[in-house]
Amino acid sequence: MPKRLRLTRRLPVAMSEDAYRRLKRFAAEAGLDEGEALSFLFEHFDSITHHDNLSHRLRLFNAELEARKR
Repeated sequence: MPKRLRLTRRLPVAMSEDAYRRLKRFAAEAGLDEGEALSFLFEHFDSITHHDNLSHRLRLFNAELEARKR
């Protein structure tokens, strides 16, 4: 029997406009709302990310973060 999806946690999330547009596009393509899409992404995080690519992208993001905040 499949596990029922219960969205029990709500949190305010701050994200860039680019990230929000990408989340909305992903959710629409998958037939989900934004909360369901985020739940899917984080529940399956290890299987949908490539560890080396993630580490590299995270380093790049952190290097640019201060400049993006201005």
